[in-house]
Amino acid sequence: MPNGNHEPRRNAIKQMLLQRPVETQGSLVAALQAAGFIATQSSVSRDLKELGAIKTTAGYELPSSSRDDDDQFAAVTELLRTIQPAGPNLLVVKTAIGAAQRVALAFDRCEWPEVVGNIGGDDTVFVATESQIAQKNLIARIEHSARSQ
Repeated sequence: MPNGNHEPRRNAIKQMLLQRPVETQGSLVAALQAAGFIATQSSVSRDLKELGAIKTTAGYELPSSSRDDDDQFAAVTELLRTIQPAGPNLLVVKTAIGAAQRVALAFDRCEWPEVVGNIGGDDTVFVATESQIAQKNLIARIEHSARSQ
């Protein structure tokens, strides 16, 4: 593979991630090298970022391609631990360890009108809403998604 053309390697990574999560970047590098690709940890890290892959408790995965907002969020409800209002327009969402980035991405992809934005850490997501009413509506949406799971 020519050094300047990353697309074949990224396509190979995408196919691997569609089959199952990959535990570590190192195991992904080894699998790519075994398939004849030039791959290093740093190149794989860049490829994963470009593909929008997320690190979950199972390993690296591609986010769901479903466009239904409730389904998009229902896929991560098992990762939620607590939801607590923190003022009139901020929610603190506690998740399983290492799951906050995946939950934050689900909030982004849902495009729910109540969500102004969010920040995901390791096990906590801060979600900003436009008002206290929007905050209450968002809590109801999250609870609805969890019930429909």
